[in-house]
Formats: sequence, C-alpha cells, structure tokens
Amino acid sequence: MSETRSDGDLLRAAADGDRRAFEELYRRFAPWLTARLRGRCADPGIVDDVVQETFLAIWRGTARYREDGDVTGWLWRIGSRRLVDALRGDGARGRMRQALARLRHRHEASAEERVLAGVEHGDLAGALVRLSPELRAVLQATVIDGLTTREAAVVLGIPPGTVKTRALRARKQLREALA
Repeated sequence: MSETRSDGDLLRAAADGDRRAFEELYRRFAPWLTARLRGRCADPGIVDDVVQETFLAIWRGTARYREDGDVTGWLWRIGSRRLVDALRGDGARGRMRQALARLRHRHEASAEERVLAGVEHGDLAGALVRLSPELRAVLQATVIDGLTTREAAVVLGIPPGTVKTRALRARKQLREALA
C-alpha cells in the first residue's frame, strides 16, 4: 500500500529530481491549473503550453516553493504569470487591435470586447493607471483572475482582510475617477 505524500513533500522531491514525485504532482495539479487558466484564455493550445512550462519550471528548479503558503496559490502565481507572458509574446496587442476592428464593423459588440476596449483605450485605462500598484494587484487577482478573497490573499501574500479593504478602496477610486 503506497503512502500519500503531502503537496509540499512532492514539490521538494520533484525539485530534487524525483521523477515519480514530479509525475504525481503533475497528476494532482495539472487538471486544476488547466481549468483555471482556460477561464482566462480561450485558446487551449496556449493554455496547454503554459501548463507544461509551469511544470517544467518546477522540474528544472527555476521555480522554487518556499513553503510560505499553500501549493495551489503558488502554482497559480506561476501559471498565471506565464500565461500573461505567453499572451503578450503571442501578439495580445494584435488581437486587441483585431477585436477593436470587429467592434467598428459590428452593430452589437460583446460585453467582453467593450470592456477590453475600455481597458486598453478608454477612461478605464487612465483610471487603472492612477491606482496604486497594491490596489491594481487586488483588482487583477479578484476581478480579472476571478480569485476568491482567500485565494487572492495567498497569491498576493497579504491577509484576506487587506484584500477586502484594498478591493473596496480600488472600486471607490475607480467610481470617482469615472464619474
């Protein structure tokens, strides 16, 4: 009968080159990470590449778990950052221009396209830039990434109460800036 290892034990063993630990870690977390990233990116090819790159970083030791938070938050932080990098490197601005061009040629734009256009070019972009980095990070985690307060707290390394307070302050500042 095999003994089930903790997530932290698996990470340490995988970082030390234990192939079985790495395979178990992948089986445990790759489906979860894939599902979460697909919530942010509709292209399954990009998502699959990002998941592979995330786990390769663990195997190669370029991503080291410091045992200061739960493993899922740590994996999400790596995966979401790699997704942003992949989207930027894969022509995200070009896709934004294409979406804006479609907006001009259609009568009814989707809500997502209107928000993206506002974030990139409208008043919302200016209002977001004027927020402090701490407030922007909380909005990114809770609104764009769709994390719960608890998950955002893990990812950002701050208490859940601070996440709530910063989210309220950020929303208030955005409302004032856009009024």
